[in-house]
Amino acid sequence: MNLAKNKTKEKREVVDVSFDIALVFKSLFAISEVLGGISLFFLTPSRLNSAIGWIVKVKGNIDQDSQSVIMNMLINYGNHFTVSTQCLLAIYLLSHGLIKLVTLALLWKKVLWAYPLSIVVFVGFIIYQMREFLTTHSFFMIFVTVVDVIMIVLTILEYRNIKSAK
Repeated sequence: MNLAKNKTKEKREVVDVSFDIALVFKSLFAISEVLGGISLFFLTPSRLNSAIGWIVKVKGNIDQDSQSVIMNMLINYGNHFTVSTQCLLAIYLLSHGLIKLVTLALLWKKVLWAYPLSIVVFVGFIIYQMREFLTTHSFFMIFVTVVDVIMIVLTILEYRNIKSAK
């Protein structure tokens, strides 16, 4: 009987530690989104194209090696980066990061109603990210989605642990 209690306690501790580690990484990512969103308000299309032009000059002529693929992608991105793209990305990153930060802060404080709320928020992000993946085919969206799924599973497990402890 005592062995069963010890195993249950060990499982709870593993979930607690895993949840805390996931919260740290999600929080750092959310902070970087907020900082990225703020910095995008200052990155105008002309500034971006100037920076890309400087990189191309430093790297020299574009040839057929692997770096030229990256250079061509940068030039193409710079050519399509408009003021509306700048504003859309800035607002998206800022709002996405702030929503995550608020949700994560509530989870750090172990506010019980925040657990179901965060699951709903992460499911919403997953739906949006999958829509973006279908449009852009960006594997970064798949990576972020997998991280969000892991976060949802850990949130559910942590929520159950907290409720059973009370």
